[in-house]
Amino acid sequence: MATSHVRIDRWIPALGIAVLALGAAATWLLTTGRAVAPWDPAPQTRALAQVRDRFGPTGEVRLLELGTGRVACGYAGRRGEAAAVAFVSRPRRILFSDDPLSGEFAAMVAADCPGLPLRRPAP
Repeated sequence: MATSHVRIDRWIPALGIAVLALGAAATWLLTTGRAVAPWDPAPQTRALAQVRDRFGPTGEVRLLELGTGRVACGYAGRRGEAAAVAFVSRPRRILFSDDPLSGEFAAMVAADCPGLPLRRPAP
């Protein structure tokens, strides 16, 4: 009966290269935003949290439509106030219609939320 001996020394460089390649791939996915973390909230939940970051605890989403991908669009304001502003919510950013970047906002609405109504909803 012949026994075969596999030398561990031959596997160490190959395993080291495999670990480095997997680490590089994971780092690239996380830094480019292509990896979707399972803990990302739903677009509706994320939009409400972003609106409350800007308007405070009385901030509310008055109209919400899902856009392309993980984008949510709609109108938001403060509870008890008539004023409302349009917004486009992305996973790491929210942009409002009254922000100084009006051209960028219009481009985002056209690209991600073409069905967003132009009339502001009543409070």
